[in-house]
Amino acid sequence: MSSKLSSNTYKNYLLLNAALFFYSISGLCGKAAASYPIFSFPFVGFSGLVFVVLALYALMWQQILKHFPLMTAYANKSIVLLWGMLWGKLAFHEQITWNMMLGAGIILIGIYLVHTDET
Repeated sequence: MSSKLSSNTYKNYLLLNAALFFYSISGLCGKAAASYPIFSFPFVGFSGLVFVVLALYALMWQQILKHFPLMTAYANKSIVLLWGMLWGKLAFHEQITWNMMLGAGIILIGIYLVHTDET
């Protein structure tokens, strides 16, 4: 792989990250469902939404694996933890601690190392 990435490669990385962003929404819906009594209308609605999001994500994931080695695609899945922190802060007003930010930095370094090892 050359050091200059093609526009198709950028498009594939954009698709990968869009799919992972979409996947992170399932966690958001799952946490929202957990805040309602079991079998209530909102609980069933959010739980159903989790199912739909995960089904669509599974289809996206299969397409992503056509363009990336499994190691690369799977290493990028850890970015979902960062999306989870953001969703927690924005939707549920959870605190982001220094330890969480340190962990996020380590995750980003790991993803970077996987990508630079490919080239």
